[in-house]
Amino acid sequence: MSEKFWLVVQYPLKSEKGSQRDNWLRDKVMEYLDISLADANLGCVDGFDMGKCISDPKKYALNIFCIITEEERSIALVKRVLRDSRLDYTRIKIATMPYGELGTYTLKYAYKKGITDFSL
Repeated sequence: MSEKFWLVVQYPLKSEKGSQRDNWLRDKVMEYLDISLADANLGCVDGFDMGKCISDPKKYALNIFCIITEEERSIALVKRVLRDSRLDYTRIKIATMPYGELGTYTLKYAYKKGITDFSL
């Protein structure tokens, strides 16, 4: 069996509950990623959370969690799907962590150069 990873796509939010558009974005991103990951046989979407960031309660985020098998291919696919589908690609962070381990996520992609930190 191949190694599994958690992959999270994070969008910044302006409020804890998010706007109507944030909810639409969450639904579309989950739908597009689930179909694309399954078609490529790379994994699936496992859920989301939305609200205050654990590291900074004054900031809010939408986190979409995926279980993936091939880390590099999955990251490339997620970036391509979000960019091609125009799903706010310019605001995302992508991080991964080995599946089944308690640990911290490692930032793999950020929308802006110079961003090095990631937390839920």
